[in-house]
Amino acid sequence: MRVAIVLLLLVLVGASAFVTLNWGAVITPTDLSLGVGMVRMPLGLVMLGFLLAITALFLVFVLFLQTSVLLETRRQAREIRASRELADEAEASRFTELRRFIESALAGKATAGAGGAPADVLERIDRLERELRALIERSGNGVAAHLGELEDRLERASVLPVQRR
Repeated sequence: MRVAIVLLLLVLVGASAFVTLNWGAVITPTDLSLGVGMVRMPLGLVMLGFLLAITALFLVFVLFLQTSVLLETRRQAREIRASRELADEAEASRFTELRRFIESALAGKATAGAGGAPADVLERIDRLERELRALIERSGNGVAAHLGELEDRLERASVLPVQRR
């Protein structure tokens, strides 16, 4: 990015120096054809005007591009936030389901009056715990992938500074 800025500044300084050194030739009137008629105008000023107009159009395009990138970034951030909230709610519902299951199993065990938890209840609790851990890991990986993709897009769009890893 810095090389591009330095190169752009060098081109602008070079063009400014060229126009300044040749100002007499720039303002010398010349017969110009407009296709339907002839006009006597300074060709250098006409070309300088075209250069300034193209530069202004380029700046407007860059501003439009930057604005669209920022809007897209905000939209993606909202989507990531919504996905994270959805994953958190799913996680909370799994915890609630596990709590209800454990409470009902313990209540059933208390009414039966037996001395230990049956093996199938413990096995089911272990299975639910493994599933919950796997779900939490997948949710974390998904959020991390979305954030990484967003960072890559921002770095490619030159909105964020490139970080060396």
